[in-house]
Amino acid sequence: MTDTLTPPGYRPRVVDQEVAEALCVSPAILLEGPRACGKTWTGKRSAQSEVLLDAVPGARLAASVDAATLLAGPVPRLLDEWQQTPDIWNAMRRACDERAQSGQFILTGSAYPPDDVTRHSGAGRVDRVRMRPMSLFESGESDGSVSVSKLIDGDSCEPENPGLSVRDIVDLVCRGGWPRIATSTPNAAQRYLRNYLADIARTDIALVDDVRRDPTGVRRLLTSLGRNAGTKAAYSTLARDASGDRDDPMHSRTVKGYLQALERLFVVEDLPAWQPHLRSRIALRTTPTRYFVCPSLAVAALRTNGSRLRADLEFFGFLFESLVVRDLRVYSQFEGCQLSHYRDEYGLEVDVILERADGEWAAFEVKLGSEDGIREAMESLRALRDRVDTRRMSEPSRLAVITAGGYGFESSDGIAVIPVTALGP
Repeated sequence: MTDTLTPPGYRPRVVDQEVAEALCVSPAILLEGPRACGKTWTGKRSAQSEVLLDAVPGARLAASVDAATLLAGPVPRLLDEWQQTPDIWNAMRRACDERAQSGQFILTGSAYPPDDVTRHSGAGRVDRVRMRPMSLFESGESDGSVSVSKLIDGDSCEPENPGLSVRDIVDLVCRGGWPRIATSTPNAAQRYLRNYLADIARTDIALVDDVRRDPTGVRRLLTSLGRNAGTKAAYSTLARDASGDRDDPMHSRTVKGYLQALERLFVVEDLPAWQPHLRSRIALRTTPTRYFVCPSLAVAALRTNGSRLRADLEFFGFLFESLVVRDLRVYSQFEGCQLSHYRDEYGLEVDVILERADGEWAAFEVKLGSEDGIREAMESLRALRDRVDTRRMSEPSRLAVITAGGYGFESSDGIAVIPVTALGP
C-alpha cells in the first residue's frame, strides 16, 4: 500500500507499527489521544483518501442525510475529527458490516464522545489505538540503543550514549513532545502550551459531555495538578490545594468530575497502583500517581520556566519522572504492557512497574542521576524483588534505574542504570 497522503516532513512514530497491524485485522481503527499529538498526520500516513470533518461545511448535515457520500473513497479512508459529526459513527459501523473487509476506515478524535454517540458498539469493528505526544526517540533526542521490549525479555543492556545534562533535560521537558512545536524554543513552546490549557479550561472540557464547568475552577485544578505531578495526591488533597485561601473552596466531588473530563480529553493520565502477590501480608497503597500526558503541560499549568525549574531540582525530579513515564508508555504499548506503580504500608515505593500480558514484568526507578540517588533507587528495586512472591509470579525480567545523564552500566546482581536518551521501543 502506498502512503500517498503522508505529509511532507512526517516524523515516524512508534505507533505506526500498531496502526499497520490493526488495519490488517480490523475494519476500522480509532486513533485516540490529546489534541495536537499528531493523530491526523499518523492517520494520513496509512490512508488512501480522507475527509476532514471539522473543515467540511455541512458535514454534520451530510452525515445525517447521506453518510455514504462521506464514506466513499479509496481505503483506508481517514475520517478526521469524526466526533465533530457524530452521526457518522453508525454509518461507518454499518459500512464495516456490509463490506466485511479489514482496513476500511481510520477515525481520529481528541476526546471520547458523549456516551450516547457510541451506544451502538464498535466491538469487532473498531480497534482503538492510543496516541500520546512524541517520546524522546521519536523527536530525535534518544538513540534507542536500549529496547524496552528487549528489556522485558531479559536481554542485556548496553547504552551507547552518556545521556544529557540536566539543563538540556529541563529544556526538553518544557518543550514537550508536540509535533507542531518540535523545533520551537522552550519559551515559545510554553507560550503555545499555556494557550492550549486555556482552551481546554474555557472550551474543550465543556464539549466532552455537555456539562458546564467553571473555567476558573478548571484552571485552578490544572495548576494544582502541576504542583502535584508525580505524587499520589488524593482528591481531597487536590481540592484543598486548588482552593487555597479562597472563600469558595473546591469539593472533592468537583475535583473527581473535572479529572474524569480531563481524562476523556487525554490531558491527564494517572498511573494506577500495582497489586502483586507478596511473600508476606503487607498492605498496599492504592492511590494512583498523578501525571499529565506530557510533563510540558505541568510546566504550562504552573506558568513557570526552565530557569526556575533548574533552581528547584527536587521538584523537577517529579517532572523528569513524568517524562520517563510518558516515554515508557509509548515504547511498551505495542507489547500490550500495563504500567503501574508500587507503594506499600512501610513506605517502599517503586516508580514504574511494566507488566506484559504473558506475566513478564520489569520495575523501574527514576532518578536525575546523583550517585546517592542511584544507590537509593537500586536498594528500592532489590527490596521489591525480595517482597514479591515468585512462587505465584515470575521473577522480574529486568530491574533498572532510568537517569537523565551519565553512562549506563549493569550491577553485579543485574540492575541496569540507563540514561533516558538511550531508551527506545
